[in-house]
Amino acid sequence: MVLKTAADVRCFAMTSLFGVGEEMKSQRGSTLRASLGPGLVWAATAVGVSHLVQSTRAGALYGFLLVAVVLAANLLKYPFFEFGPRYAAATGQSLLEGYRRLGRWAVVIYFVLTLATMFTVVGAVTFVTGSLATQLFGSALGPFGYSAALLVLCAAILIPGRYPLLDRMIKIIIVVLTLSTLAAVVMAATAQRIPAADFEPRNLLGGAGFAFLIALVGWMPSAIDISVWHSLWTLERAKQTGHKPRLSEALFDFNLGYFGTTVLALLFLSLGALVLHGSGQEIPAGGGAFAAHLIGAYTDALGSWSRPLILIAAFTTMFSTTLACTDAFPRVLRRTSEILFPGISRDGSTSDWLYWSWMALLIGGSLLLISVFLGRLTTMVDVATTLSFLTAPVLGWFNFRAVMSPDMPEGTTPPPWLRLLAWIGLAFSASFGLLFVIWRFFLR
Repeated sequence: MVLKTAADVRCFAMTSLFGVGEEMKSQRGSTLRASLGPGLVWAATAVGVSHLVQSTRAGALYGFLLVAVVLAANLLKYPFFEFGPRYAAATGQSLLEGYRRLGRWAVVIYFVLTLATMFTVVGAVTFVTGSLATQLFGSALGPFGYSAALLVLCAAILIPGRYPLLDRMIKIIIVVLTLSTLAAVVMAATAQRIPAADFEPRNLLGGAGFAFLIALVGWMPSAIDISVWHSLWTLERAKQTGHKPRLSEALFDFNLGYFGTTVLALLFLSLGALVLHGSGQEIPAGGGAFAAHLIGAYTDALGSWSRPLILIAAFTTMFSTTLACTDAFPRVLRRTSEILFPGISRDGSTSDWLYWSWMALLIGGSLLLISVFLGRLTTMVDVATTLSFLTAPVLGWFNFRAVMSPDMPEGTTPPPWLRLLAWIGLAFSASFGLLFVIWRFFLR
């Protein structure tokens, strides 16, 4: 090609630059798509009891009064969840390696806390999902039967595909969940509803209101320990795609999932406020009973035609949490075991054996717990919530120390505003944990 004039040269240069720019944009878009996934899996884990049960109860009991509380809880816990993908993208390792650098004692503490909570967490979310399944598919199996079938189904999904299949399924579930919940809120907002004549607003400053406020904040949007799960999912996604995400890509993926869970919390709160608040109906505290009551109340308020939509929104909410937890606990316990007992895993097959062994123990222990507490689901939820309150400040501090360590490459540590927010969040988490302990053991 011969360039005869200055105009030809300028034209060729602009065309070349435009072409390079388009190619760079295409490459950036491709790498960003390759990085998407762990944030949505995290969101699927977080959107469970805290959203379907607690957020909806917040709206049902207090209308839109607790919107600011939900937003504040999500804001003040943001740094500790963000530190998971930040550490993984910056170092190429999970937060567990960050804990190990703090000292073997930190990994031991995390290991013990995980063992102490995993059966109650999976048992509670699975039983709520099983209770919803009785309404969606019929009551032939009962809540326990459906709970067992759901855990077996989750294991069957994870056997052939492991993380890649989990990633694909969660993306579909999250889309269905978001669209169905949004549609339900729109319908609830347009429905005509008359408050009960004897309705009296509840006092948030009373003993019951204070107790509910602590419970709502404690699991909003989720327990801090799933930040470790997120760091492991970030590494699995990189292994799946062959692309090591840049810090900006990992944080974009996280923010997409995190702010999505905040929006869903507000949507479920709105459903409770628009449909249940002022109805005069007593709201069960148990997860399964509450779910059944929720579906019936929506059907009464919006019409029988809305039942399938509400059921799909509720069931996909809980099933996504059950599926993600079924993968997360064995994954994190496998890596924790490898760190604490270095000789236990020398190759990939041994690592797989650890994963499936922990999954079998998780499923068996969760079903045993469900069978023992079949009529007392609130007891399981209380235990899990208590442990979440007590562990949040400890794990939040571990996460903060990990991302502020010298192992973080230059330019990847949290910016000053995020560090300040983390200190405020630590004070917030410790204060609410202390208030919960005082209320639970001395004032209740």
